[in-house]
This record gives sequence, C-alpha cells and structure tokens, in this order.
Amino acid sequence: MTFRRLVSTFAILSSFSLLAHHLHAQAVDNLDLALKARIDTIANDVLKQTGVPSASVAIVKGGKLVYTRAYGNAHLDPPVPATPEMRYSIGSISKQFTAAAILLLQEQGKLSLDDAVGKYLPGLTRGDEITIRQILSHTSGYQDYWPEDYVMTPMLHPETAQQIMDTWAKKPLDFDPGTQWQYSNTNYVIAGAIVEKVSGQRLMEFLGEHIFHPLGMKSVWNSDETKLTQADATAYYRHALGPLRVAPKEGRGWMFAAGELAMTAHDLALWNESMMAQSVLKPESYQAMFTSVKLKDGKDTHYGLGVEILDENGHRDIEHSGEVSGFVSDNRVLVDDGASVTVLTNQDAVGAASTIARLAVPVVAGFPPSETEKQALDIYRGLQQGRIDRSLLAPNLSDYFTPEAISDFQSSLAPLGEPLTFRQTGESLRGGMTFRGFTITYPNTRLRLTTYTYPDGKFEQYLIAPAE
Repeated sequence: MTFRRLVSTFAILSSFSLLAHHLHAQAVDNLDLALKARIDTIANDVLKQTGVPSASVAIVKGGKLVYTRAYGNAHLDPPVPATPEMRYSIGSISKQFTAAAILLLQEQGKLSLDDAVGKYLPGLTRGDEITIRQILSHTSGYQDYWPEDYVMTPMLHPETAQQIMDTWAKKPLDFDPGTQWQYSNTNYVIAGAIVEKVSGQRLMEFLGEHIFHPLGMKSVWNSDETKLTQADATAYYRHALGPLRVAPKEGRGWMFAAGELAMTAHDLALWNESMMAQSVLKPESYQAMFTSVKLKDGKDTHYGLGVEILDENGHRDIEHSGEVSGFVSDNRVLVDDGASVTVLTNQDAVGAASTIARLAVPVVAGFPPSETEKQALDIYRGLQQGRIDRSLLAPNLSDYFTPEAISDFQSSLAPLGEPLTFRQTGESLRGGMTFRGFTITYPNTRLRLTTYTYPDGKFEQYLIAPAE
C-alpha cells in the first residue's frame, strides 16, 4: 500500500469513526437466524450477480425495526466495507416527504390538495387549472426535467427551483391535466416551492421540525446542498460493462424537493414505522397519500401522493424507488402487515435495490403458502432429488416423466437449491382442468411453472421453463 493510499484509508476510517460517534446506534439485529440468513443470501447474491458495490438494508417486522445490515464495499479505492452507519442518497423516495409536508400544511389549514397551483405560484402553464393533488400524483401534464439515467452537462452547474419552473413549467403541457399519468420531477419542484411559500420555512427546515426530529431520524442529509462525506457511501457508475467509476455530482439545486435526501437505511425504516403507526400525519392524510389516484376516464394510476400503490400477494404495498447520480434505492412498506424492506445501493442505472426488495418482501412478510403452492413446491423438491410421486399424475403426465425427463429435471434444478420464493401468479379454467401459473425465484434466475389439474386433483401438466 502506498503512503498516499494509507493516508486516504486513514481519512475515510477517521471520518467514519467521527460520524459513528455522533449518530445513534444504527446496527439492529433482532431477526431470527433463519430469516436473517435468507435476507443475507438475497443481498449478497444480487450484489454478486449485478456487480453493484454495496447495499444497505433495513427490515421492519411486526411494526418495529428488527434488522439492519450492509453488504459489499461502500468505497472501492481503497476498499472500505459498507456499514449500517453510512448514508446513501435515496433519490425520489424523497418525494413522499415533500408530499407529507403538503399534507401537514393542509392539516394546519394553510392550503388544500384541491387548490390550484397558480394560487401560490402565478405564471405556470394552466396554473389556474392544475391542482396540488395533480402535481403530487404526476397527473398534471408538466414535463419532466430529468427523465435520463445519467447527469447531463447542464446539470453539473447550479440551478434554482425558479429556473427549473421557468424552463419546464411554463412550456405547453404534455397532456391535459388529469387525463394521463406521467412521472415528472418538475411536479415536485413545484410542490417544494409551495411548501416554502406557504410555511415561510426552507423545505428541509420544515421537514426537520415536523418529521425528522420527532422520529429521531438523525442521519438525514441534504445532498442537494452538500455532497456526502467520506464517512458515507461513495457514488459509482459505469459505461456499459466497463469499470466502476466515481459518479459525477449534480449541481446544487437540481434535486430540490424531488430527490435531495440522503440518510441511512435505518432512519428511512423509522419513517416506515411511522407510516404503519400513522404517527406523523392524521388518518385522513395517510388515506389521501395511500389512495391510488384515478384519471378523468376512471383509469387507475396505481400512484398515490408521492408513493406507488402496489399489490403484493393480496396485500397493500406502499412503494417507491429512487435514483440520483451514483445511487439507486427502493423502499417497500406493507402498511397493513407491519413489514417493510428498505434497500439503498451505490451505483446508478442498475436495478439491484429493487431486486433485493422484491425478493425480500415475501420472505419478511411471511406470507403463508397456499395449498396449491405447497403441493407444487413438494413436487419441485422431489424432482430436484430425482423422484416424483406418480400417484399424483394423470396417465399422460406419468408417461411424460420418463427416466430421461426426471434426470433432466434433477440435473438442471438441483444445483439451484431452495427457491427464495415460490408463488402462484395465476389461475384459470381450460379443457375441463384448472390451469395454474407459478413463479419460482432465485437471486439470479426466475423460472415459470405451469400446471394443469383435473377435478380429482391429478396433474395433467407440470412444466418448468425460464421466466420471460
């Protein structure tokens, strides 16, 4: 190791020690060993498969934060392991905090979601028609100023919220308000500007007073104003399959209200706890945030106010991902089940965070398998061992499972081991039988199982292929 690298290593570790001294404990480990092992396997395997340098994960179960763990290296040169104390930029997950600020102002009687944005910010295109609810739900028609997954040259220089609005919110709309859903960062610059005008405070000051401080979110950092420190994760990107390189930093002002926040996974999980407990906003505000907005023609957008509204195995999943230069994040909250998965990663334009979260959610939530899933999984495990219970098979399928077929199933499936998830994804009737589709998930492989079953329960089909 050269003297220069030694000094650099010492500086990074010293900065980290100083930060850790000031932060409350971020490492939490109250998860049972089996569940913890599955989460660790998911995270490590996804990082290995994608090449993303690191991930910081936080798990909430039973409404309480039970596990934080970091994987991989937060810095590559010299290598420094990621720790739960390190902050990552959370990108567009920031939007739900801006939406919460608007809802708090509504609770205070200072504005309404159905107010026109022009009431507070005159001069915007059709500002007398477009409502605050429409900007928070991406149904306004204002054009996105940053749809790209890289930092363009103009974004390396400072910009103000007013300049962004003057450029993108004063041009013709992409569509009539309320008629389409189209993601737009411009909407949230407008929302942030409204918060500041109505509250008389800087957005970060308002959020700190009403959300971050009450929840004990001590690590929150405004990465729009100031670059993360050496004690935090380093941002990376790559060209095609080239080497990882330190990502450029956006100019000041570009992420205002739409993606400016950085924090630990631990502290984002504290926000998830509050959403489950409904401890920051009033119940009617959470209802507004978590209700999917409908377009004028009645079509569901599957988006509320700053959050996506998803269905996870029949359970409500409040989700949002985020990306800024060098960072990608995903945060999934099963508000009715008291479970959440937070994943922060330090490489942009790669879906590792969402993959880890998607695989971990059913594991953490502990959705019980259905009877059809149990039976299909038992057959799958048997085939991995080179056997099948022919009493379950109708004559045609019994003929299909020749010694050659069983051998092929075993040799191709056994090396995969136990699936991370095994879920039924569909069911229909055809040819006097019940058709069922299943998705079998591994960290770097997804398989599709299709079955046909007669009314007497015997299988006419059991086929496995790569998922498309």
